[in-house]
Amino acid sequence: MSLIASDHFRIVVGLGKSGMSLVRFLANRGVSFAVADTRENPPELATLRRDYPQVDVRCGELDVEFLCRADELYVSPGLALATPALQAAAARGVKLSGDIELFARNAKAPIIAISGSNAKSTVTTLVGEMAAAAGKRVAVGGNLGTPALDLLSDDVELYVMELSSFQLETTDHLGAEVATVLNVSEDHMDRYSGLPAYHLAKHRIFRGARQVVFNRQDALTRPLLGEGMPCWSFGLGVPDFKGFGLREENGEKYLAFEFQNLMPVRELKIRGAHNQANALAALALGHAVGLPFDAMLSALRTFAGLEHRCQWVRDLDGVAWYNDSKATNVGAALAAIEGLGADIEGKLVLIAGGDGKGADFKDLRDPVAANCRAVVLMGRDRELIAQALGDAVPLVRVGSLDEAVQQCRALAHPGDAVLLSPACASFDMFKNYEERGQLFARAAEDLA
Repeated sequence: MSLIASDHFRIVVGLGKSGMSLVRFLANRGVSFAVADTRENPPELATLRRDYPQVDVRCGELDVEFLCRADELYVSPGLALATPALQAAAARGVKLSGDIELFARNAKAPIIAISGSNAKSTVTTLVGEMAAAAGKRVAVGGNLGTPALDLLSDDVELYVMELSSFQLETTDHLGAEVATVLNVSEDHMDRYSGLPAYHLAKHRIFRGARQVVFNRQDALTRPLLGEGMPCWSFGLGVPDFKGFGLREENGEKYLAFEFQNLMPVRELKIRGAHNQANALAALALGHAVGLPFDAMLSALRTFAGLEHRCQWVRDLDGVAWYNDSKATNVGAALAAIEGLGADIEGKLVLIAGGDGKGADFKDLRDPVAANCRAVVLMGRDRELIAQALGDAVPLVRVGSLDEAVQQCRALAHPGDAVLLSPACASFDMFKNYEERGQLFARAAEDLA
């Protein structure tokens, strides 16, 4: 039984991946709806017209009168709620919602909900692999991979969902079994009025949650908790009650829960302190829903990380090359610089730059000074990064990714690592961060 009223009229606003999942969901339930998109030729228009020719679709500037015909608008995460036409409709009593709210209303299995400025894809994937290793019928998606509504099935025993701040803006009551915000740092400042507004959007993930996981090293991840709410924590320090962290014994570092060592850090395939934190976060989330430690640790030992996320590319002449193209904001780049920098013998040669999305790069200066031999800068906002770094390390400006790779080869010493961790989006030079990462890996592999 779908928890969706059949006598209401709805409009799907935005015809990308999540918009198309909404179309399929609504059409399969026989409810009345239409589609609108601000673009003249949205990505899924041909698919919609082929599969659902009867659906009314309006492309181009949003028509407020048309939107006000609906009881509810399902707004794409890519469209800001501050859009005047949406605000006008809301002022006239139209409910603004989204695919995650609809998913939460219809999901019958428990939900593990994961957000954060960085690492959410890695942790989501890892928790999914832990659940599979424990024999659970698990569905993984949301902001990562498969749209949430396409995952709905009576067969699923556990949902593991990556959720962005944009998706959470239209989610009133998620009701997750366990929810976490892994970390909070400036991102999407071209959409939010400032860090407090972004932080508030992230914390919508905790609405209706039965348990929470927070990061002991980031106060902004801890929600205001009601009395008796089960609460777990993770961090790189020594753990205490209900905490996951690191313990040292006879010179060996261990992932640990409370006062119990779980496994040596050296058995992890994923490198760097930031990935140790990701492993601990995943353990905390899995433990909260009752996954056994043996299955979770087995998954950890085989998990090699995700493409474009501090992914090892090759070793050449004693220098390791890492693709962290997914670091599209300052916080993600900091995690890689500090995490990998602490894990290698030499120094980092960093490639940074692109579209900074209005971010402030000043927080890069000290970690770059401590961990980097040089920084190679490219892209639209390279001068903003150069100003923030000042004279911390030598800076080299280049016009292309191929040129950046050649410069890095000349700058790196044996024991060093070359790290593509741009702290910026890719859209000024590339189709997306995946293309940027693939071109970097290819250029690095072509070095003889």
